[in-house]
Amino acid sequence: MALMTAADYTASLRDGRTVYYRGERVDDVTTHPVIGIAVEHATIDYRMADDAAERSLAVVDGPEGPYSRYYHIPRSADDLLRRSALIERATALGGTLVVLIKEIGTDALFALRLMAEHLDRTRGTAYLPRVERFHAYCRDRDLAVAVAQTDVKGDRSRGPAEQDHPDYYVRVVGEDEAGITLRGAKVHTSVSTNAHEIIVLPTRNLKPGEEAYAVACAVPANAPGLTMLASGYGGRKGTAFEQPVSSRHKMMETLTVFEDVKVPWDRVFLNGEVDAAGPLAKTFVEFHRFTAVSYKLPLVDLFVGAAHLMADYNGVLSAGHVRDKLAKLISYAQICRGMTREAARESKVMGGIAVPNAELINIAKLHFATGYHQALAWVQDIAGGLLVTGPSEEDLADTRLRELIDRYFGAAKGGAVDRLRLMNLIAEITASDFGGYQAVLAVHAEGSIEAEKMTIWRQHDIEPSIRYAKRLAGID
Repeated sequence: MALMTAADYTASLRDGRTVYYRGERVDDVTTHPVIGIAVEHATIDYRMADDAAERSLAVVDGPEGPYSRYYHIPRSADDLLRRSALIERATALGGTLVVLIKEIGTDALFALRLMAEHLDRTRGTAYLPRVERFHAYCRDRDLAVAVAQTDVKGDRSRGPAEQDHPDYYVRVVGEDEAGITLRGAKVHTSVSTNAHEIIVLPTRNLKPGEEAYAVACAVPANAPGLTMLASGYGGRKGTAFEQPVSSRHKMMETLTVFEDVKVPWDRVFLNGEVDAAGPLAKTFVEFHRFTAVSYKLPLVDLFVGAAHLMADYNGVLSAGHVRDKLAKLISYAQICRGMTREAARESKVMGGIAVPNAELINIAKLHFATGYHQALAWVQDIAGGLLVTGPSEEDLADTRLRELIDRYFGAAKGGAVDRLRLMNLIAEITASDFGGYQAVLAVHAEGSIEAEKMTIWRQHDIEPSIRYAKRLAGID
């Protein structure tokens, strides 16, 4: 089937899905004043495929093609590098906000392929043909796919089966000849309001007795019994002058509730194999952390560019402490970029799929997450207090007040209005709802800082370093 256009994608979301925003049922996500912005943001993917200047990056013209490059199975380091470049480019077009409607879904599909192949080979299951068919189904229809992984968890000191009620983790509550029935809830489900399909994955290691929670499957976004409660965070209406990014770009997250949702067997990719739940969750996360650092790159580049330009406007570009901060910002950005590329170059082919180097991509993500708030502080320090004390767009519209602003907000370079526009951009990425959103994503999205450190510790081959230390110390 042909690639969707942006208009095709928008129209396809009018499918009766059950979405609530601030307590009210949303009749049409495409025209909703907040969720509609997320829909328009997501059309970036489809517009890139339709743009002659972007097509070679966004589209694969293979035997099954043309199809979105996101659905291309990476077979080599070069495939991973092109995937990373596509994610970075789409995010740059999105004003530093990732599109994610195909990135995260295909991360899950790659992980499911690897786990299904392993289970079919070692257990005699028949999961891989199901995953392959679903992958082809999404690819050939150019679908947007979300991932529901993080369970609401309840009391985190207890396992899934030990909770006060059993539905804090999504579980299978019934099976019949047609398929399985799901009940429970997932949280932080990104882009679900404007996806076509939602892939359900386990969120943690499981043990015997927790078989009902060891489930992976795919559910249409408009499936009966599926309800999405969209987060209201960052939903205030903004103007392009004062909120140059979030007035045009948004991504929705939901509490995703499964109330006896029926899933046909052909869409079930894991069912009861408790020892596979944790490895599947981890495999997905390693692909998704590669996606994550790829989409962080436009944001760290913006930190560098905006801080440098503001220092130039303010006439302090030659100040030693400013150049020191700019050098550190450049280093922060380039280490993220270099480590992401190296993770692709050092990938390993497993089951015919190139998997990013887990140690290196976790180091990249850890570097980004732990350095984010310091980088943000450097940008704010260079910019100054006008980030939160400057005049408004309404002031500029008044002739008398505009004269005062032009007279008193001049600087070393750039006019008063350009300086305020740049201030508003920096304020949005560092000191607004959108800035707070990005700051929380830096710490928690794609896994916690502690999870990244644990993965680095487990992945690193420490033995050569130990042998070297022993040899220099004279220890046998």
